[in-house]
Amino acid sequence: MARVEHRFDAAPFLPRARDLASLREAAKGCRGCHLYAPATQTVFGEGSEKARLALIGEVPGDREDREGHPFVGPAGRELDRALEQVGIDRRDVYITNVVKHFKFEERGKRRIHKTPNRAEVQACMPWLRAELDVIDPRALVLLGATAGKALFGSKFKLGDVRGRPIESDLADLVTATTHPSAILRAPDDDARQSMREQFTSDLATVAEFLAA
Repeated sequence: MARVEHRFDAAPFLPRARDLASLREAAKGCRGCHLYAPATQTVFGEGSEKARLALIGEVPGDREDREGHPFVGPAGRELDRALEQVGIDRRDVYITNVVKHFKFEERGKRRIHKTPNRAEVQACMPWLRAELDVIDPRALVLLGATAGKALFGSKFKLGDVRGRPIESDLADLVTATTHPSAILRAPDDDARQSMREQFTSDLATVAEFLAA
């Protein structure tokens, strides 16, 4: 007998009337892929519908899964520091992840982040596209390769476009930089500081665009 595979797709769970409040409420019950089962809760995007800047990460981490808010862990602190340095008010930012449930493997008492696969990313894309349709940001920053591949396909390479404009109708300015969690994985203090400076420089270019 041929094996029947479950089709991953969040689209059936989206509400007909769409604003951030209705999307966030509907996402709580999303069963569009298997990741909802082990996760504590859905971690939806946060920010104003009038936000001029949207930041898109990969997937919630352990802390985000427990608290229900995006970018509240160590990577979030790196992001907050960089935004403050370049003069971007977090209240003017909408921040979300491509995938809304924490993907992990358990090692003892620890839950270790795992990168979502293509099927999981594609399943969650209806949420991300709905968020961007509602917000219609002036600038869009992709944080890491997973976000880039989600929106621009498997051939996307972060190193080829980092810090530069990407041709797209998603926003007036679309660009990409590393995910702030990469700073935390740097092998030593010097490498960490170098990555932090580059990350901040990438965001400074976005700040200049928004201020123009």
